[in-house]
Amino acid sequence: MAALYDPRSLPADFVKVYGGTEDSVQVFSSPARINIIGEHIDYNGGKVFPAAINRYLYVAVRKRGDTKVVYNDLKFPGEYKFDINDDFSYSKENGYANYLNGILSQMKERGFHFDCGFEVLMVSNVPSAGGISSSSALECGFAYAVSETFGFGISRVEIAKLGQMSEHRFMNVNCGIMDQFIIATGKKNTAVVLDCDTLNYEYVPLELGDFRFVVMNTNKQRRLADSKYNERRSQCEQALKQLQDGGVKISALCELSPEQWENSKGLVTDELLAKRAAHCVYENQRVKDAVASLRAGNLERLGQLLNESHASLKNDYEVTGIELDTLAETAQKQDGCLGARMTGAGFGGCGIALVHKDKIDSFVENVQRAYKAAVGYEASFFDCESGDGVSRFSCK
Repeated sequence: MAALYDPRSLPADFVKVYGGTEDSVQVFSSPARINIIGEHIDYNGGKVFPAAINRYLYVAVRKRGDTKVVYNDLKFPGEYKFDINDDFSYSKENGYANYLNGILSQMKERGFHFDCGFEVLMVSNVPSAGGISSSSALECGFAYAVSETFGFGISRVEIAKLGQMSEHRFMNVNCGIMDQFIIATGKKNTAVVLDCDTLNYEYVPLELGDFRFVVMNTNKQRRLADSKYNERRSQCEQALKQLQDGGVKISALCELSPEQWENSKGLVTDELLAKRAAHCVYENQRVKDAVASLRAGNLERLGQLLNESHASLKNDYEVTGIELDTLAETAQKQDGCLGARMTGAGFGGCGIALVHKDKIDSFVENVQRAYKAAVGYEASFFDCESGDGVSRFSCK
């Protein structure tokens, strides 16, 4: 794996690109994230349980004496130039600058006024397309940097909303808010229980002792994810309607406890729809149980819940596939691993495993060997700890 960039070098690199002095440059950090548990239930009235992790994107910024806006990135060649008075619009040729311009368009739409332009130099230690939300780290990190530089004082929750609205209205991607929310509001040594509909949230201690989360990337493009996502969502809506037509007074599947589901599941006459609903009900309960396990310091129980979540996503929700199943199920058998599961939309993307820090090297070696034998190419791995949300970074 390539060495990580040392962000303390960023002011000096900024001066190489733009001139001036290092003390005129401000640096901000923005984390990647994992979702510990709670998959495919945010659109069924359930809760998610993400954590920010200690892989960061860094944004260096400085005001200019004119109205120009200039973007550079240390790892992606090419400079992008705009004017702060532009009516920003999406253009494929603008590459990553679209994410930044989307944020500016939303800020201006909300009435924030820029009295000058600015220049930006970015660098990321977040693997691109690695399933841990590099794009949301970019959006939220940039939004926070601009807000702080211009004294807008935008709250962390509003930073998350800006990121989501930029995706919806500028990038034309109808994403949820989990990624932006945890990146904006995350705190080291905690995870967040989040209701994506109400944005009610609670910090939960994430004390893992000698264990670390290992992110396992299938390196498979998720060609099926979007169409299957819409299909699963429709199936859940059908199951909900059958329950409602049978007299169950709920507005979302995750309002049911497992006991209530077992008593009413006969109303869902299609076996496939019943499997989809069962996943939602039991996954939501697993989120509650995961919170209780962490509060009690019971990491073994948390690991069991990860395993149960993967089995449900494989058998009841059917969104895994050979790549994710090979990673998760091989991981679960390894010495020092308490549990593992897929995360995200499925059909590719990533899994996570909870592994003892002294066993990580052998864990990666063994899982990699099995994965390549089954799939034909290698996965990618890295271990991580919890991290803070968007922050000002001290280069001293």
